[in-house]
Amino acid sequence: MRKSLIALAALAGTIAAPLAAQAQSTIVVEDNATVGGPTLVIPADQLPRFRQYVVREAVPSYVVDAPIAVGTELPDVGVTYYDVPQQYGATPYRYTVVNDRTVLVNPRTRRIMQVVE
Repeated sequence: MRKSLIALAALAGTIAAPLAAQAQSTIVVEDNATVGGPTLVIPADQLPRFRQYVVREAVPSYVVDAPIAVGTELPDVGVTYYDVPQQYGATPYRYTVVNDRTVLVNPRTRRIMQVVE
């Protein structure tokens, strides 16, 4: 009986280990995120360094006649998008400066995913 309990406990531990690994926290940003919702792409602790990086790169600001907010779609011409350096977190998004505000944009949809404040 005791051997059966030990074997059962070992089996339960073997099954539970992969489940615990899958429970690790991750940040998922969906492309179809709710407009106006808080979609953070660059972690808050990286934002000051990222802002300094954009200033050092002297990225030109594009003027757009649209509100600068999460979910706004930028024009398909006249705006250049730049890769986000890996040191600020892996992201499929690009950044640009629009109306003197740094934003992260989904390059496929041209929608603003994060306004870097």
